[in-house]
Amino acid sequence: MKRFRLATLLTAAAIAILPTTAGAAVTYPDPQPVTGQQIIHDPTVIHLKSGGYVAYSTGGVIGARTSKDRVQWDDAGNAFAAPPSWWYEYNSTGDPWAPDLSYRDGRYWLYYAVSSWGTNHSAIGVATSPTGLPGTWTDQGKAFTSETTDEWNAIDPALIQADGRLWMAFGSYWTGIRLVELNPGTGKAITGAPVAHLATRPDAPYAVEGAYIVHHGSYYYLFASYDACCAGVNSTYKIRVGRATSITGPYADSTGKSMLTGGGDLLLASHGRYIGPGGESIFQDKGKDVLAYHYYDGDDNGTPKLGLNTLSWTTTGWPVAL
Repeated sequence: MKRFRLATLLTAAAIAILPTTAGAAVTYPDPQPVTGQQIIHDPTVIHLKSGGYVAYSTGGVIGARTSKDRVQWDDAGNAFAAPPSWWYEYNSTGDPWAPDLSYRDGRYWLYYAVSSWGTNHSAIGVATSPTGLPGTWTDQGKAFTSETTDEWNAIDPALIQADGRLWMAFGSYWTGIRLVELNPGTGKAITGAPVAHLATRPDAPYAVEGAYIVHHGSYYYLFASYDACCAGVNSTYKIRVGRATSITGPYADSTGKSMLTGGGDLLLASHGRYIGPGGESIFQDKGKDVLAYHYYDGDDNGTPKLGLNTLSWTTTGWPVAL
């Protein structure tokens, strides 16, 4: 989930139309076939240096899945055997959300959020591992926090290196998506670092979250989940994207509308049995960008499942899900 939700969820979005062809309904690709343990929420996936794949997700003590071929996925338990004690400062169950997995400086880095439903008393934690596999993680504590006096919510982390510096996008509702610089040695926020504002909505409750940033060509691309998740077949999640020439923005969509005023090209939305796609991340595999997300299966009582689609890039530099 990416975890602040109103008690009354947003109504289903109107059918999207192509920006260049009035009245023509957009068609979206189905996720690529997967087998085995498909149930997942907020997936982050990486192709391991040792071969094979691992995915972590909301659920359990950061639920883990492994695969040899990116098709058959097996349950691999949890990242941690038990919640670190400090998690209980943020909820009574030691329940982490929305992990982000990356590799740098010879180690795997796992970021995750700990919070409670409906509050921005939240923290983003960080752990490291030599292999990236469940059971090998050493928790390093809090990387960044927010309190009820802040205008942002420290959940939904996503790491990116840009111009020799390390950054973390984050945010959910509470004015949307933010960005803070991290110390590359500790993996934690630099003390006193400014918090940039990347995307929000003009309408309360500012339903944008789950950011992920990738660099392609001359641009940084900000992907985010809009509207409401976590309601099974009634979910209205969708993935939008904008771009900027600087990591700190400003980000805008293909029409030039700022993501600070609700802009963002629609990349993926509900279609057929695949309802409410979101909670996305992007990983590199065999030289291509792969979009990972969850959707709610309309043919299986709205069960959240793993979606994977390769991203292609148009000649004008915009991503398309295949």
